[in-house]
Amino acid sequence: MTRTAFETAFGYPPWRLFRAPGRINLIGEHTDYNDGFVLPMAIDRAVWVAAAPRHDRQVRVRAITLNEEDSFVLDGLRPSSRVRWSNYIRGVLAGLERAGHRLGGMDLAYGGDVPIGGGLSSSAAVEVAVATAARHLFDLDVSDVELARLCQQAEHEFVGTQCGLMDPLICLAGQENHALLIDCRHLTWQPIPLPTDAVIAVCDTGKRRSLAHSAYNERRTQCEEGARRLGVAALRDLDVQTFDAQADQLPPLLRKRCRHVVYENDRTLRAAEALRRGDVAVFGLLMNESHASLRDLYEVSCEELDWMAALAQSQPGCWGARMTGAGFGGCVVALVQADAIEPFCQTVAMLYERQMLRKPAIYRCRAAAGAGPVG
Repeated sequence: MTRTAFETAFGYPPWRLFRAPGRINLIGEHTDYNDGFVLPMAIDRAVWVAAAPRHDRQVRVRAITLNEEDSFVLDGLRPSSRVRWSNYIRGVLAGLERAGHRLGGMDLAYGGDVPIGGGLSSSAAVEVAVATAARHLFDLDVSDVELARLCQQAEHEFVGTQCGLMDPLICLAGQENHALLIDCRHLTWQPIPLPTDAVIAVCDTGKRRSLAHSAYNERRTQCEEGARRLGVAALRDLDVQTFDAQADQLPPLLRKRCRHVVYENDRTLRAAEALRRGDVAVFGLLMNESHASLRDLYEVSCEELDWMAALAQSQPGCWGARMTGAGFGGCVVALVQADAIEPFCQTVAMLYERQMLRKPAIYRCRAAAGAGPVG
C-alpha cells in the first residue's frame, strides 16, 4: 500500500521502505519525564514510510491515512500552523540538521495501522520512521539514543508536547518477544522476556485525545515543582519510604501527583522482576494498582478508560489491566491467559459497547523489533 501510494503521488517508485512500530507501555506511566523507569514493548502495528532522495532541498510528503500532502524546504524549517500533522516530520528533519547531519531533499509517503490518538504512540512511530528513513537515505552516523532525543525534541519544539524519551526509544530499540526495562535517566535498558502462555490485549476505548491540548504538560510542571520542594533533581531520586516521610511538606495536589510517580517507579521495578521469575499473577496485580493510581492520584484517566479497565480486570483469565499511554482517552492494555483470549475479547467488547454505546477495537499484540528498513 505504501509503495503504491508513493508511486501514485510522485510518479516513480520509492528507493526503499522503512518501518517503525507503535508501542505499549506495560507499566511505568508518567515516570519517563521524571528520570524514572518504564517497561514498554514495541508492537506488531507500525508506520511504514516509502522514501526516495531528491537532488534539491525540497521535501514532499504524502500522508496516506489522512489523505493529505505537504511540501517544504529544509532551510529555515519552522512549525506549520496550517498543516499541523506535518510538524512531526518537520521537527525531526530540523533537529537532524541542527545536530549537524546534513540532509538532502526527499519524497516521502507514509501510512500504517497504529491507531491515531489511541495511546499507542502513533506520533513517535511517524517521527521514528522518518528519522530512520533519513538515516539510511543519507548514511547518517547517528545512534538510536540520539535519534530518540531528536524525536523528543521535535515533539517539544514543533508540536508543543513536553513528552519524555520512552516512546521514540522503544520504537527504535524494541526486541521481539521482550519488553524493555528502560532507565530514563541513564538511558540504559534490559530486555525482559514476556510469558509464552499469555497474550497482550489492547482494548481501544474509541475516545481520542490530543496530548498537546491536554493536561499532560501541566502534570509535568507539577512533578518538577514537587521535586524542587522536596530538594531532589527528579522524583526518581525518592524511594517510597523517603517520600512517605516527607510527603506532608507538599500541598495536597502536588502530594498526589508525586505519590503516583514515586510508587509507580517502585511498581515498575517490581513488575520487571516478577516477569523475570515468571510470576504473572504478581505482575497483573501491579498493573491493576497502576491503573488505580493513574485514576485517583495522577487523575489522567476518564470514564471510558476506567470502565474498560474494570471490564478487563473482571474477566476469567485476565491477570491485570491498566490504561496505557498518557491518558485522557486511548487504550487499556491487559495481560490475558492464551487459552482465555477468545472469550475475553468477545465479552469485553460486548459489555463495553452496551455501556458506552460505542464499539471498541480489541487488538492482540506481540512484542516486535524496533525500527529499520523493510526488505
